[in-house]
Amino acid sequence: MTLPQSPLGIALIGTGFMGKCHALAWRNVAATFGGAHPRLELLCDMPQDRAQAFATQFGFARATGDWQAAVNDPAVDVVSITTPNGMHRAMAEAALAAGKHVWLEKPMALTLEDAQSMADLAASRPGQVTILGYNYLRSPAFQAAVQLVQSGAIGTPKAFRGVYDEDYSADPTLPWSWRMTHEGGGLGALGDLGCHLVSQMVALMGPVAEVTALTQIAIPQRPSPEGPKAVENEDSALALIRFASGAQGSFATSRVARGRKCRLQWELHGSEGTLVFDQENMNELWLHKAGEAGFTRHLTGPDQPDFAAFCPAPGHNFGFNEQKVIEARDLLAAIAGGPACGPDFAAGLQIERIIHAMAASQGRPVAL
Repeated sequence: MTLPQSPLGIALIGTGFMGKCHALAWRNVAATFGGAHPRLELLCDMPQDRAQAFATQFGFARATGDWQAAVNDPAVDVVSITTPNGMHRAMAEAALAAGKHVWLEKPMALTLEDAQSMADLAASRPGQVTILGYNYLRSPAFQAAVQLVQSGAIGTPKAFRGVYDEDYSADPTLPWSWRMTHEGGGLGALGDLGCHLVSQMVALMGPVAEVTALTQIAIPQRPSPEGPKAVENEDSALALIRFASGAQGSFATSRVARGRKCRLQWELHGSEGTLVFDQENMNELWLHKAGEAGFTRHLTGPDQPDFAAFCPAPGHNFGFNEQKVIEARDLLAAIAGGPACGPDFAAGLQIERIIHAMAASQGRPVAL
């Protein structure tokens, strides 16, 4: 895979959980996969002193509290956006308008209208690369699962069952935040968690034709300094899926599932076998083939895609942040003229259509 041989200038907007993941990826991508080391040009956060502190910690040359200055800086070629959801559209569109490549964390946008606008702008600028932060698609185990399905190892896919549960909002005393509003967060569990499951589901099963879903706000109010405030978006969602292939599926996601930390779990039933995966055990892929008594456990190792670039020994576990390094590599390879990386904004729009159809369904079938 060809990577840029001249260093590209990077601007990073946001210094939270995913901001640090992007910084680590940019610092490690060339050491892992080769090519020129990116220039960590500009770190953006507010206020300025916070930005400067993180620029020093993350290794960026300069700092700013002005995101518009960051996306328009002439030394910047790629903009990483890891801000709260409500800022995604304005920042991504400004970066594209300034001629930059864009790495944007999911969810793509607050609304379908926002996502459509972003996808349209990206399509009008074919020389600029976009990629969304669906990092779970990059794990070696998941990439191996896609290859097994495509090779016919389990026959024709017939049914998909998937869940993505966490418990970060299960405590009813957890304070109200922007994540629980339509204006700041957009969708709830569907936008924060469920879109990851959709990205894997579509990669394995192909396009979705119809969804029938129910959503629930399990904790209607949250405490705040001004008194109780209403939770506007869903804590959980359940859906039945009909794929364009004729296969069927079930889908569930929750941010209030006690005891679950990152249960991104699915199983795929094929005419000749079954695949099972759970992100809480991300270094294991379970495969059953017709005629066998049970399942075979496959541990991640250098025979799976991209693992060997990090470690030559099987069973030496892969990790969360390594997925982001692969994501950065895929973006750089696309910039260098390689294959399109995904999900780009066009593919991201399809994911948004699915989760917004689930949110709108309320028990009624919605065609896509």
